[in-house]
Amino acid sequence: MSTLGVALGLLLPGAAFAQEGPQKLPAITLTAGMHQIRAEVARTDLQRQIGLMHRSAMPAGEGMLFIFEQPGVQCFWMRNTLIPLSAAFLDDEGRIVNIEDMKPQTEDSHCSKKPVRFVLEMNQGWFAKKGLSAGSRIGGEPFRPAGVAHK
Repeated sequence: MSTLGVALGLLLPGAAFAQEGPQKLPAITLTAGMHQIRAEVARTDLQRQIGLMHRSAMPAGEGMLFIFEQPGVQCFWMRNTLIPLSAAFLDDEGRIVNIEDMKPQTEDSHCSKKPVRFVLEMNQGWFAKKGLSAGSRIGGEPFRPAGVAHK
């Protein structure tokens, strides 16, 4: 892509969808009981828009954690996403609010049942295979312990 194309892509809304290959983001380690998760972290609007698009596979035990600045009802779709995913919507303490299974390359909305700041996407069925459901807790650096306010 030309420099002009890159510059225009940064300025135009929806330009993230024109990305041709998967993004690779810094990762952190999360826990789910005795299970470890290597989660790439999407913090910016652009990183969250691209998410896991254009990946043909994702290793077991890996995923992507989406972090939002403010709690809100978060909705996800699967445009340009080639692999089936499960999205766990997480509260500030890392508790799963709800889990939604999502079909590849669809534009159906999958939303949190209440305002959340975190969404963890894993290969479809990962949460169920590990016995995790609403109320289960994901641990790690981004989540505050019960009773501790975020700065």
